[in-house]
Amino acid sequence: MHHEIQKMREISLVYLDRSGGLQKFVHDCKKYNDSKQSYAVYRFIISINPSDITELDAALGNYILHNPIQAAQIFQSVCFIAIKTLSLIDQLQTEAQISILLKPTHLPPLPSYVLSLSAFPFNYTSQRFYMSEGIAIAMGTVTKYTQGARFLCTEETCPFSEGRFRYIRVHLPGATESATVRNDFVCSLCSSPLQEDMKYRVLGDKQIVEMIDAEVLNALKGYSDDKSHFMIQTFTVFLRDELANKMKMGNHYRIIGIPACVQNGLQATACIEVNSVQLCKPNGPSFVGDNFKYLLSLTSSSHWRFTAILANIFASQVVPPGTCNTLKLTILLSLVQTCEKENADYLDLLIVTSDTLVIDRLLNYSLCLLPRGIRHPPSSDIFPSVSKDKHGTGSASIQACSAVLAKGGVCYLGDLSSYKKDKLELLQSVLESRMTTVFIPGKKYGEQADQQVAISVQTNFWSFVDVDSSSKKHTQKDNFLIGQMDVSLIPPNLLDVFGLLIYNEFPSCRLSSPLVHHTLKKAINPEAMLYKVSQQFRMQDFEEFILFARNLHIELSSEAENLIQGYYLASRRVRRDSLHGSTLSASALKTLISLSKAHTKLSLRNKVLEEDALIAILLLESSLTLKHGKSALCIAPNPVFPFDLSDENSLQQRDGYLMQCHQQLLKFIAAYGPGIHINPNEE
Repeated sequence: MHHEIQKMREISLVYLDRSGGLQKFVHDCKKYNDSKQSYAVYRFIISINPSDITELDAALGNYILHNPIQAAQIFQSVCFIAIKTLSLIDQLQTEAQISILLKPTHLPPLPSYVLSLSAFPFNYTSQRFYMSEGIAIAMGTVTKYTQGARFLCTEETCPFSEGRFRYIRVHLPGATESATVRNDFVCSLCSSPLQEDMKYRVLGDKQIVEMIDAEVLNALKGYSDDKSHFMIQTFTVFLRDELANKMKMGNHYRIIGIPACVQNGLQATACIEVNSVQLCKPNGPSFVGDNFKYLLSLTSSSHWRFTAILANIFASQVVPPGTCNTLKLTILLSLVQTCEKENADYLDLLIVTSDTLVIDRLLNYSLCLLPRGIRHPPSSDIFPSVSKDKHGTGSASIQACSAVLAKGGVCYLGDLSSYKKDKLELLQSVLESRMTTVFIPGKKYGEQADQQVAISVQTNFWSFVDVDSSSKKHTQKDNFLIGQMDVSLIPPNLLDVFGLLIYNEFPSCRLSSPLVHHTLKKAINPEAMLYKVSQQFRMQDFEEFILFARNLHIELSSEAENLIQGYYLASRRVRRDSLHGSTLSASALKTLISLSKAHTKLSLRNKVLEEDALIAILLLESSLTLKHGKSALCIAPNPVFPFDLSDENSLQQRDGYLMQCHQQLLKFIAAYGPGIHINPNEE
């Protein structure tokens, strides 16, 4: 065995030399030596490429992958000899003072190296490297732990009572603080108690993170075809030193680490000591279905027809084709405006309706088209909250809630009128800044000072309001303007920060109503495909289409930009209040740009045209009319879909109507937007 270990030492030195690790090691030693300070422990990180080292020597590669703690001792011996031979650190005395952390760049893509956070049984007894994936749903504050400590014998006559670094305790994966530092160690020479030399204690940063399998996102959606049952629970990972604060709540990570079992009193917790962290970014499909391509080619003569047909046929499993077209178009626009980028273009929807059941079903269905579609349970918090860490450290732990888990997707809040005033005020603040702040009182969580942690909220919000409950709970005002709706149940400032306010009016429930027929047939046979279009454009097809469209890179043309700015400036001028000035908020311009880009994505194009800007302006003007009443632009109640789409003639008729709207808009800008010169197309 000694011969094999010696051979591994020689090969590890060859590997360090070939991989550049030896040069990095010498550079790290120089930092320690230049400090002229004596440490109990000198910590070194060695990057290991399992493929390269296994190709160099299979036995050493296998030893590193399956016995990483023992393999670190091999590199520890090599590093100690190198330091002494080359005189790299003058202060170093013993080999025990060297702490080696092996960091594999990857693991073999084999099932035996994958540790599923939801699979049973969980193998935490074999202290070897595993790879796992999950979403960070809770994060503790960064605290200190003991990397290493020096102990001396308390017997003054013992040779180990002073001088050499004989007794060194170093943290190992899965070890608690008491395993590194406690008062019951004894001298191996005279059996006297050992006492820590406090001036040589080396501290490092530690952060506890709770992760959960990404499969949990399927359980948090409001609707799913998946009938399987499964149980998922959170899992603890430890981030130490340079890895502290490397994770952000709500993100999906791939980690490599060593599983361990941490004992806290009578409770044992399985966990992973993380060696490396990698952010997982979802890759959308690189294509769309053939049926979508064929539909796009058929409608290439108009920039409005493709999205109109998409809205017409969308969610035919929930509502019959041709119903709720404006609402379905805005849902599709919001779906393609989802991404995990900072300062993204968000598109929030607030729906006013008289039939909350149908709207709820439609929004639940739409959530499932995204990887991150979260239906918020009303009993829990929308935004992150703080609680005491459950691992006995007494520190604070920030819990991710629905809005953070929906990162890069949609958070569906349900009926907005069911929320209390304080939650609505917090929601308004987040919609304005896309940030939320968690306050951590220092006294309560063992810190010297209070902390405030800012967390970004990168998601679209959907919600609805029952128009009937609104009129019952509040006395209706008499001074409504033309086109204005009674939404007094919702604070006016909250209404302004929602991107779009949509009124979805359902026809009276006559026996001939397509919606009634659809509901009755679905109740009798839930699995039935009631329409041919449901087979041609399945839910999976729309899912792939949304994931492809939302990743398109969009540019704003100068013509579209001029139209948007002209409308915005003219609207600010005509929508004025003698008391408060303009009723058009600054966020309206962001909403216009977001809507225009979304319509471009939905049309599978890369450049925003005037046609996209027109749809955005009509949708926003309709929303503003519901909030504040009609303006001088004076659009129809349902401007984007003024009549049913039944055949090609109706599509052509709609194109003609939208062209008239375009001319009307140009006249409006010319009349109320001085300084904006837009030449109308001569047709």
